[in-house]
Parts: sequence; C-alpha cells; structure tokens
Amino acid sequence: MPNLLATRVEETLRPVIGTVLASVSVDVESKRIGKTPDTIEFSDLPLIADNLVSALHLVVGNDMANAAARKVRELR
Repeated sequence: MPNLLATRVEETLRPVIGTVLASVSVDVESKRIGKTPDTIEFSDLPLIADNLVSALHLVVGNDMANAAARKVRELR
C-alpha cells in the first residue's frame, strides 16, 4: 500500500492523465529512483517530478507535463 505522499502524487496526476495512468506513473517513477511507492519521501519529489516531465510530455504535451511536475514538486 502506497504511503500518503505517493497517494498525494497520484491524486495530483489524476486530473491530467487519469486514474490508471496516474497510479502506474507513481509506481514506475518510484522504481526509477530505486524505491517503491511505500518508501518515497519529500526529498524524492524533485527527481520524480523531473522524470515525470520526460514521461508525460508524449502523452499530454510539454505545457501540461511541466504543470503536473510543478504541482508534484510543490507537494508538502
């Protein structure tokens, strides 16, 4: 079960890419930095956000990918 932060990242992404892709993205981006959704921390958010831009720009375009990444970086 993902921690609260992973859940918040997923909730942030849902309006942009939908429920399924948001869930998959949290899982993939956690693994990409060597963690699981259970173990991500606030200090991981900048790297996760950077990776999301690369992954999402093909799906939603650069502007929306950057906006979603900015929102992820700003989570507290």
